[in-house]
Amino acid sequence: MAASAGLSFIVLQFLLSILLSGALLANAEAAAKATRLLANRVFGEQGPEFQDLISATIRSVTFGILGVALIQSAFAAAGFFLFGIPGAHIWTVAFVIGAVLQMGGLVLIPAAIYFFAVASTTKAIVFLIWCVIVGVSDNVLKPFLLGRGAAIPIVVIFLGVLGGFVAMGIVGLFVGAIVLSAGYKLFLAWIYGRPGKAANA
Repeated sequence: MAASAGLSFIVLQFLLSILLSGALLANAEAAAKATRLLANRVFGEQGPEFQDLISATIRSVTFGILGVALIQSAFAAAGFFLFGIPGAHIWTVAFVIGAVLQMGGLVLIPAAIYFFAVASTTKAIVFLIWCVIVGVSDNVLKPFLLGRGAAIPIVVIFLGVLGGFVAMGIVGLFVGAIVLSAGYKLFLAWIYGRPGKAANA
């Protein structure tokens, strides 16, 4: 029951995120102006710089975490349906959720074990190889997509994503990355004495 409640809460977060994103997109200019004023109030003269940093960080997390999850899910779904694994649509939904939570590989393990039990050995081995390729593909995709366009090291963003997810769940994927990225830039500004130097460090 606890697992079902947790899964339902995650689905609810997705739905609320989609609705909120749609509302913000419909009023993009007003939202941008409000965030600019807030950034100026919090960071002073460096407000526009931090606003750009936050925007780039959100974009990086979107492409690097959600984008990679969708790409992996597409390949995983193709394997489930092409190999004719029973309940392919259920395995696909489970993998999508797992991939977003950075645990997609854990879904492939029971899927491969189950397929060994219901299919021929040769077919199951080929499916296992496919699962391994899909499972490790994020190690290739993330370096290209995560941190793209952001003047922050990939490691900082990824640590923020992991820490935020552990602390806050799905929303923490973005909040953690933003907080750690802004904190990293503020730390460099404090070390170098001037934000301009910190940005070029």
